[in-house]
Amino acid sequence: MPSITAEFAETLSAISRPTAFFVAGTEQILAPGLSVEGVGPVALPLLPVQAEQLIAAAERAPYGRAGDTVTDVNVRRTWQIGAERVRIAGKQWPDTIRAIATRVAEGLGVADPIEAELYKLLVYDQGSFFVPHRDTEKAPGMFATLVLALPSVSEGGELIVRHKDREARLALRCEEQSDLAFAAFYADCVHEVLPVTSGYRLVLVYNLVRRGSGRLPEVPDYDDEQETVVSLLKQWAEAPRCPEASEPEKLIYPLEHAYTPAELSFQTLKGADAAIAPVVVAAAERAGCEVHLALVTIEESGSAEYSGDYRQSSHDRYRDDDEDEDEEEDEEDAEFEVLEIIDQKAIASQWRRPDGEPSALTDIPVEEAEFSPPTSFEDLEPDEQHFHEATGNEGASFERTYRRAALILWPRDRLLAVINQAGLDVTLPFLADLADRWDAGGDNAVRDQALALSGHMMSAWQMDEWYPNQDGEPTATGRFLDLLRRLGDAAALERFVVAIGGRNGFAVGDGAAIAGALHVLPADRAAALARSLVEGAAGPALGACANLLAHLSTLNPALATGAVRSLVAALPGDPANAPVTPTWRRGPGVRPDLIVDLFTALGRVDATLAAVSADHILDWPATYDFDTVLIPAMRVLLASPETADQAAVRRLCDGCVGHLDARIALPLEAPGDWRRDNALGCDCKDCRMLGSFLDDATQPAWVFAAAEARRRHMESTIRSAGCDVDTATERRGSPHRLIVKKNRASYNRRCVQRANDLAERERLTG
Repeated sequence: MPSITAEFAETLSAISRPTAFFVAGTEQILAPGLSVEGVGPVALPLLPVQAEQLIAAAERAPYGRAGDTVTDVNVRRTWQIGAERVRIAGKQWPDTIRAIATRVAEGLGVADPIEAELYKLLVYDQGSFFVPHRDTEKAPGMFATLVLALPSVSEGGELIVRHKDREARLALRCEEQSDLAFAAFYADCVHEVLPVTSGYRLVLVYNLVRRGSGRLPEVPDYDDEQETVVSLLKQWAEAPRCPEASEPEKLIYPLEHAYTPAELSFQTLKGADAAIAPVVVAAAERAGCEVHLALVTIEESGSAEYSGDYRQSSHDRYRDDDEDEDEEEDEEDAEFEVLEIIDQKAIASQWRRPDGEPSALTDIPVEEAEFSPPTSFEDLEPDEQHFHEATGNEGASFERTYRRAALILWPRDRLLAVINQAGLDVTLPFLADLADRWDAGGDNAVRDQALALSGHMMSAWQMDEWYPNQDGEPTATGRFLDLLRRLGDAAALERFVVAIGGRNGFAVGDGAAIAGALHVLPADRAAALARSLVEGAAGPALGACANLLAHLSTLNPALATGAVRSLVAALPGDPANAPVTPTWRRGPGVRPDLIVDLFTALGRVDATLAAVSADHILDWPATYDFDTVLIPAMRVLLASPETADQAAVRRLCDGCVGHLDARIALPLEAPGDWRRDNALGCDCKDCRMLGSFLDDATQPAWVFAAAEARRRHMESTIRSAGCDVDTATERRGSPHRLIVKKNRASYNRRCVQRANDLAERERLTG
């Protein structure tokens, strides 16, 4: 069965030029030298006194009726002067007429050259009008009429042009006196001029003719194509959607012409693009689809291969800088060919609506299966392409970019699915906005839209892409759960929590959101899910599990009971027996927050288990370091009235105080001579000399004269061993000299440590 992408493009291929029946606009002019027989030169803008002179020299304009020429002011009330009495001088005027004729040809979709032949000059005064009528062929090859309103001042007198069921209302006047207004329309169009309400209007009427044989241009009719497009789009929009569906979420129809963001709009399309767009817009409206204009950008990169002559390439690579850069790039590209596309990204951006209003859509990914026709980008020349020569261990590579304007369509009720393709950076703020509107008293339609979007988001969520995160901020997972809770979708909450458990990890910052989600579920189900989450994630996300239980025990301690037992059972002990975990799945290890959250939850759930956990932690100081983990945790736990008096917390506090007391009891004496600790890790000749210097109780400084490599080795040994010496290089003479002077850094550090230990002990026991 043919795909919508193929049938849609095949139908549109029959549309070759615009269906416009009129063209209107303005053109800046240099005032031509206009003169009329019997009047003389005519000033522009038109002066009222000269308007009266022209009327005095003119005749009532007639009209055609049943093959006769009739004058009837009840049908046509205006004044005319024949072309033979009108002279237009000025070098710029022929160029102006040609420019307008070109714009008209493009707008009407006429490919052949056309000529504008002056037919007559008209003067409209107050009350002038012309009832609805059609023009007759006034010259061989005539197919349309061109009306030029020269600079003059008037009100009213709009030109109305009709073709079948379409109508255009055109005001033939300009704000700027240096402009003229023009309108052109096919000769078979019904048109009328409404009454001029004040002032005078001066108009030149031209016959638009096409020379040569063949059928004259006429307004194209794409009704059959439009009906086919409507049928295709309806079938596509109404087809049931499922994960196995082969039909695309959206259609992307690339346009023929190139457009920059500044000129991209439905109103500025050219040629066949201008013909196709109205057909698609009308069909989409009837079929219940949305249609936009956008710029599609495809970026590709990958490996390349050098394909030119090496000697010639070397010459080219080292050519003079003042040679033409574009030529250099072209020749360089010619020396390489693409081997393999490794990475490809395609997005649609710069969205435009048919009505010209701004679009809120942002960058949205596009897929190859969405292009219509499917071969849209085959054999297309890239807008940019760069090749890079091989460097080091990396081979030659390339980067290239394609850009095309396109019509993009989707079923109106699938808007959320299309937005979901943009990813969480777009959908989460969109969902948050819907939740805010619902919280503020929005109707059920807002909530229904939010729940529909959340369903699309869940179906596309990459649950296997989880990495340890300990910055404390909620991730997309946490923000999504919080929005689901606000929307009151318990079923979606449960499904998503189950999915989180399946990936065996979550972030510390998501604990509050997960706890909030569990709290709205039935108690037995929430308790089981909490335990399952902890059992799966305690290895790589131990701190996140403790944070979850701290939040959950605040809401309902009973929900955390089983999960707390699982967490305590998973607490690490001897670091030598720690399980081997892939580097990318390893969390940051044991941190103070883990201890705080763990004993906050244990204090609410099980005091006996808290005591067991305290003993376990104190048994493994290599895992639960006093200085970096336990003492910082004690500061927080002792500051909280809820945890300060817990027996398990006091047990941990006593262990910390004992650790501080043991270090405070160590003797602290300043060095009595120049002997310093000698714990060097190298036994080379130079380092043995350094060791002798450190052991010498009488020598405060030492000079080591050697080549740079030996001096660097000496400095590296000193840094690694943490020797109590300062070094400086004296760069006089050869070889340079390394000056090594002993200091009291270790003693000074112990003094600082002693002061800190005394202050910390006071905080813990105060």
